[in-house]
Amino acid sequence: MPYPDRFYPVVDSVAWLSRLTKLGVGTIQLRAKNLDDAAANVLVRDALKITYGTPTKLVVNDYWKAAIDCGAQHLHLGQEDLATADVAAIRKAGLTLGISTHDEDELDNALMHKPDYIALGPIFETTLKKMRFAPQGIERITAWKLAIGDIPLVAIGGIKLEHAAEIFAAGANSIAVVSDVTMNADPDARVRAWLGQYSQAA
Repeated sequence: MPYPDRFYPVVDSVAWLSRLTKLGVGTIQLRAKNLDDAAANVLVRDALKITYGTPTKLVVNDYWKAAIDCGAQHLHLGQEDLATADVAAIRKAGLTLGISTHDEDELDNALMHKPDYIALGPIFETTLKKMRFAPQGIERITAWKLAIGDIPLVAIGGIKLEHAAEIFAAGANSIAVVSDVTMNADPDARVRAWLGQYSQAA
């Protein structure tokens, strides 16, 4: 199966991770902020216990040291974390590496590290995270995909299931989803709808 899956939820707790793993989600990013090294190690170990033996691929956000120490396989870094991360150590440990981008300079910087995927955002307005970048819009997806070629492109930021068809048509390989799942009135039904329309097997 290609990595990451077309439907790529981002959650902030092991409770959410467990819930989505049980629903059969193929790729899930765990993004919990402001943890010290010890807490990050506990989080990643607990997360790996949940996904062990399942088809779910756990992507650790930011905590690259914990990801290495705990034997994770997948990592995602924002630009600020990328600046202080030991990319050589990450690669030596065999982790895949996804990198966030918001403008051309960040894209150039990300490509220098030969990432396994590039994330572009926010595509639409998002209230979950204060962004210093304006919404990218659909057209930027096409431009980014032309620039990165065969590297998978993940679109993120304010995307709902109803937008998915045009996002994929614009060139995205995967859609990272936050509030459309975690703030939905019926998250399980929403996840099943995503999987029903955009599971990797489709």
